Amino acid sequence: MTTAHDTPVLDTLAAMTLDSMERCGLTPEALILTRIAALVAMDAPPLSYVAHFEAGAATDLQPEQVQDVLVAIAPVVGTARVMAAAGHITKALGIEITASAHESDV
Repeated sequence: MTTAHDTPVLDTLAAMTLDSMERCGLTPEALILTRIAALVAMDAPPLSYVAHFEAGAATDLQPEQVQDVLVAIAPVVGTARVMAAAGHITKALGIEITASAHESDV
């Protein structure tokens, strides 16, 4: 069994997250979407998205909302960051993106 002393880094991150959520005036859904935007801007690895999607599931976060965030921030963070984030997100969720027939012809 894991105790608090076995996972000091995860415990600290969890405490920081809870403190942030308690002090933030955003709705839980808006908070998760904002954090996803920040993860994209930072080029976060797939594991960083996992916890946020788990929290997002509790708020009924829809894939279309995440897609809308990616569209909204693309002009600011750039297409390369958004495409990298899409790859990280799909890896975090355990899904694959396949190219359309049109793209495979290019």
